[in-house]
Amino acid sequence: MNAEIIAVGSEMLTPHRIDTNSLYLTEQLNLLGVDVVFKSIVGDNLRHLVAAAQHGLFRSDILIFSGGLGPTEDDLTREAVAEALGVSLRRDPEIIGKLEKRFADRGWKMTPNNAKQADVIEGATVLPNPNGTASGQWLSGEFEGRERIVILLPGPPHEMKALFEQEVRDRLRAKVPPAHLFTRTLKVAMLGESAVDARVAPIYKRYPDVDTTILAGAGEIELHFKTRAATLEDAQARADEVADLVEDELDDAVYSRDGQSLEQIVGYWLQMRNATLAVAESCTGGLLAERITSVAGSSRYFVGGAVVYSNNLKTEFAGVPADMIVRHGAVSREVAAALAEGIRYRCESTLGVGITGVAGPGGGSPEKPVGLVFHAVASDTGTEVIQRSFPGDRKRIRRFASTMALDMVRRKLM
Repeated sequence: MNAEIIAVGSEMLTPHRIDTNSLYLTEQLNLLGVDVVFKSIVGDNLRHLVAAAQHGLFRSDILIFSGGLGPTEDDLTREAVAEALGVSLRRDPEIIGKLEKRFADRGWKMTPNNAKQADVIEGATVLPNPNGTASGQWLSGEFEGRERIVILLPGPPHEMKALFEQEVRDRLRAKVPPAHLFTRTLKVAMLGESAVDARVAPIYKRYPDVDTTILAGAGEIELHFKTRAATLEDAQARADEVADLVEDELDDAVYSRDGQSLEQIVGYWLQMRNATLAVAESCTGGLLAERITSVAGSSRYFVGGAVVYSNNLKTEFAGVPADMIVRHGAVSREVAAALAEGIRYRCESTLGVGITGVAGPGGGSPEKPVGLVFHAVASDTGTEVIQRSFPGDRKRIRRFASTMALDMVRRKLM
């Protein structure tokens, strides 16, 4: 079975609010073996909500609404779903009584508009909401020759989650055929999205029962292989069959298959090799150190380092000769190597990393344009320097540069 989630509320169509309910609902549905195939946000407009409900009823087995169940004029989910189904609403006196008691227990007088929260769609089961005034509703039956499940949940996350766990999950489990979803994720460093797809598409296209998704970031690619089977073991085996072939194709560009970040993997390798690391950063401004230290326990292998933004500090903290900066410029292969070697010597670490570049938006030249970055890794066997030109704005270039440096350390330790 598949599902569709419709988040209701005009506030989520502004820059100020985001829909988080659908993330929780997707996770819960996946645990039941249900694939979420559509998500949408619809404002508080009856015509738009009716249209969204009609589309959902035609294309999805399970249709879940979150929000629009309150007492105000713009809470229209009940009305929209009833119209889409071609049925009426009835006002439930039992719910009215509970609402009046709830208000009275708090010493408040219930205003008349709260009564609309007692409107129940014909044929629906009321789902009591212990944390709020808006009850949920459950409908199950045939629509256009196929069985459909329609669920209405309140919008506030703490109400929605509690109601789902107490009233919806077991109902769905009883309706959904036994199935399991499994997703294997491969993470790849410093290969382009199109280059990765060109190499692996001939593999994953042979598995139409495995959904493949490719996500691109600044220097990192994620490949998700998702499939469904009667047992979790069968689903995992099928997804892993594709992932294993893809990993063989991409070889050591794949750094993780279990969700670990690149900085976690680097920490793993440093500990495996009983090695330590120090960094001297210019254009990344401490981003590399921040990523390394975001991992718990990084003090076991990360010595520290310096943000050497000015030329004086490159000389004072990392020992870069001043005349080298004059001869080659602060952004150069020579200075990157000197930064890595100097910080390694100063911190007495196994490895030293140096980064220098032009992050922009200004400061570039025809010889050294914005995006040009030199990365160096120094060890007792020598110093490796890699030059790259990264696209994007300042934030993206800095992210690319820190990823490149981490991947150089990973490969060095491998």
